[in-house]
Amino acid sequence: MENPMRRTFIWAVLMGVTVAAHADDWSGKVVGVTDGDTLTIMKGGRGAKVRLAEIDAPESHQDYGAKSKQSLSDLCFGKEAKVNDQGADKYGRRLGRVSCAGIDVNLEQLKRGLAWFYVEYGHDPALRAAEEQSRASRIGLWSDANPTPPWDFRHGTPKKAARSTDEADGSASDCGGKSTCKQMTSCAEARHYLNDCGVSRLDRDRDGIPCESICR
Repeated sequence: MENPMRRTFIWAVLMGVTVAAHADDWSGKVVGVTDGDTLTIMKGGRGAKVRLAEIDAPESHQDYGAKSKQSLSDLCFGKEAKVNDQGADKYGRRLGRVSCAGIDVNLEQLKRGLAWFYVEYGHDPALRAAEEQSRASRIGLWSDANPTPPWDFRHGTPKKAARSTDEADGSASDCGGKSTCKQMTSCAEARHYLNDCGVSRLDRDRDGIPCESICR
């Protein structure tokens, strides 16, 4: 005769495995969209920054940055999002695979040609294939023959920005000798030195926003 205590123990173990498998899944309402790969989702009564895992979208002031952000907003803003939480990145944001209204938005952004497969951190072949398909079809940012990946853009080597340099405090050739945020007199000047002069130290967290004390 089977020992009921043993059966109870086995059931508890199996239940524990099931719970553990889903312990990192959570959901909440999307209350903010930072750019094409970052959302703010309510979790436990607070807004949590969530970075879409395995993809990298154009920076806000890069070509297709605004379109990528608008796409993610159309997909998720104001909707309930389900997050497969994959831990935190070095900036404290949650990393995750996110779905809104049943749509895998990590995958969808790639299908729309509004994000790159993040080669350094990506591992899902379906995401890689989605980028390859949109690239072959010249969809979105792939309509440009040689778009600059955001990881290169953040390091101060943009091919071209989505704005003209006339908007900055100075021309592209006027890079002077400034190299720190304390020397900047405005956010526009800081962006000019980051994007046009390649002073990457102004964007230490590599989020595309220089000197956050004056650009927030």
